[in-house]
Amino acid sequence: MPIFEYKCNKCGNKTEFLEKSGGKSKHVCKKCGSSDMQKLFSGFSVGQSDQGSSSCPTGTCPIS
Repeated sequence: MPIFEYKCNKCGNKTEFLEKSGGKSKHVCKKCGSSDMQKLFSGFSVGQSDQGSSSCPTGTCPIS
């Protein structure tokens, strides 16, 4: 099962949940208990990473 990141619209706390892709699970904020959660796009799910690539081994190369 993939991991999805959610942000609480009440307190701003971010939490990760395991769920089936396309699932309709209702999650509750672990910090304040609110069920007003918004699914976020993670860097992994949209194909971006903080790690350098083989074309830029130091990870400090400018982004083109």
